[in-house]
Amino acid sequence: MGFMYYDWTWFALMIPCLLLSIICSANVKNTFSKYSQVPNSRMMSGARAAEELLRANGVTGVTIERVAGNLTDHFDPRTNTIRLSESVYDSTSVAAVGVACHEAGHACQHAEGYFPNKLRSAILPVANLGSKLSWILIVIGLILPTQFKIVVTIGIIMYAAAVLFTLVTLPVEFNASSRALKTIKEHHFLNEEEYPGASRTLRAAAMTYVASAATAIMQLLRLLLITQNRRR
Repeated sequence: MGFMYYDWTWFALMIPCLLLSIICSANVKNTFSKYSQVPNSRMMSGARAAEELLRANGVTGVTIERVAGNLTDHFDPRTNTIRLSESVYDSTSVAAVGVACHEAGHACQHAEGYFPNKLRSAILPVANLGSKLSWILIVIGLILPTQFKIVVTIGIIMYAAAVLFTLVTLPVEFNASSRALKTIKEHHFLNEEEYPGASRTLRAAAMTYVASAATAIMQLLRLLLITQNRRR
């Protein structure tokens, strides 16, 4: 398996993506930590901010729960539940308001049937299967004689489905942040001095999805190059 880990494609394509992912991950943690120390003037908690955003957008029937962990905030469309981490649910920080409103933005997408969100949900089962089985098929296919190249092709197609999922995730995440920031500004959840903190927090979080998409694309390109060289 050395050809998969020590060939030039790893250093040329994957190392830059790895560095980008590390930088983005560190940035989101540092940005969240910074603005978690800044209380908002209305003393609005993350849970209340999510409630207010849903109300402002006419969305009902969404449950808001506390979940363990840090930066584990998410919206579960299966149960129509917003789950906010311990550092967001009760916190009255600028960062907490931004993150909670972002997750409420996902609930709004779900309520109105936002197309990229529906597309992502449709792709999810195939993407999950692809992420689990694609590498197994690719490795087996590369070991087998060239007449079994169909195995590699199937593996790459399955991995491509996972890549597509990361790409469709981008507009979903950016739109959720856009909805959040628009409501925060229009309904004065934060004042003019506090608003940039929420914006920077959500921008930093969005960049982690950009890094993930870039990594997935480069990995797909790497696989195509490896298989092309193998067939020669």
